[in-house]
Amino acid sequence: MKGGMDLHSWFKRFGLAFLMVMPLLMLGWSGIADLQANAASNNPAQKLVVVVPVKQSIESGLGQFVERAIHKAEDLHASLIVLNVNTPGGRVDSALDIGNVIMSSTVPTLAYVESEAASAGSYISLSADQIVMKPGSMIGAAALVDGSGKPVENAKTIAAWASMMRSVAEQNHRNGDIAEGMVDSQKVVELKPIQKVKQQGEIISLSANEALAVGYADHIANTLEEAVSYAGIDNPVIEHVNQTFFEKLATWLTHPVIATLLLFMGIAGVAIEMFVPGFGIPGVIGLLGFGLYFFGNFVAGFAEQGSIVLFVLGIVLLVCEVFVPSFGILGILGSLSLIAGVVMAAFDTSDALLSLGIAFVAALIVVVVVARIFKHRGIWNRFILKDSLTSEQGYLSSEDKSYLLHKEGVSLTTLRPSGTVVIDDEHVDVVTDGTFIEANRPIIVAKIEGTRVVVREKLIKK
Repeated sequence: MKGGMDLHSWFKRFGLAFLMVMPLLMLGWSGIADLQANAASNNPAQKLVVVVPVKQSIESGLGQFVERAIHKAEDLHASLIVLNVNTPGGRVDSALDIGNVIMSSTVPTLAYVESEAASAGSYISLSADQIVMKPGSMIGAAALVDGSGKPVENAKTIAAWASMMRSVAEQNHRNGDIAEGMVDSQKVVELKPIQKVKQQGEIISLSANEALAVGYADHIANTLEEAVSYAGIDNPVIEHVNQTFFEKLATWLTHPVIATLLLFMGIAGVAIEMFVPGFGIPGVIGLLGFGLYFFGNFVAGFAEQGSIVLFVLGIVLLVCEVFVPSFGILGILGSLSLIAGVVMAAFDTSDALLSLGIAFVAALIVVVVVARIFKHRGIWNRFILKDSLTSEQGYLSSEDKSYLLHKEGVSLTTLRPSGTVVIDDEHVDVVTDGTFIEANRPIIVAKIEGTRVVVREKLIKK
């Protein structure tokens, strides 16, 4: 059908694009299924030590990796889990989740601070049973900042984060005041072992030697192996657990900016394919965007089958709304289902709603521009009559009567006020200006209003 696409064709194209996206999802699932660490030697004298790197910004995808690594260590009955820390910090909510996983581990944990354990990294380090620092490393500087890097000034938010830092520090018998001083610039903290006083306007950041002196480090070691030896593990088998390609990809895909871009691709691509059909490429790009969004959140451990089902159901209902009149009911249900699927799949509800809102506005602008450029292909053309009624087909437009203006004639019938007159031997249907004119009276055409001929009686001078 010209200018549109029937429902069967659209679903056929939707299915084809979905099959193109599926291999990526299958690769992701297979990557997750194959994640295994090497077990320790059968020699009972050897003890397994599992090393988990925390060497990146603390983002939502990192938590799933740390949890997987710790569970693997527990399954292999490891003797020690070492968190190899070198991070500038990141999301507080992700740090809290990672900290809970570390503290609930049945295997003893040790944080080896290789370079810096700043901000959220300090919370993760404090969650471990022991902290060993490398010379030249630091821990602390956990003041809150917003997305633009500006300090958070909300007193309640600062107090809550400071309380969490104090709690995790005191759990392992460390000075809670120092933990609060890493967060709250207004708190005054006396650090007697190093003869310092943290004043208002300052944030505590400790070097390795300072941390050892105030009890925020249990030992200083030049290498990770020395740290393991300090923990009392002799003749260890050290197993490094690294993120798989798909876990790294998921960490990148779940970043708020990338997630917003993927949602924009999905909404714009599918909408263009629905309203300006015939290309195929926008539909594939749209489904790829949505597919990567859910893939990233699925690998990161946020998305479940329910969110994916809701999303697919929402797309189907929106497609049906275009082709099946429902007075907007299917469109509303589809939109609600799609939004619910996207939000449920995300790590943070507020971030998901913000990303979805930005993506929707940007996609709307793009769809409008594309629709205007390719308006001849729009689905709305299905509802526009394009057949032309030409004179060659026997159709005639209304006749132009302007040539009768000011011409004279005779009334053939009584004009009450409409009737028939004769002008130049032509019978013409006319109306008067409101007066009655008897038959066989002289008339003159006063005006022409489209196809309407208005006459008046012509006065004859005696």
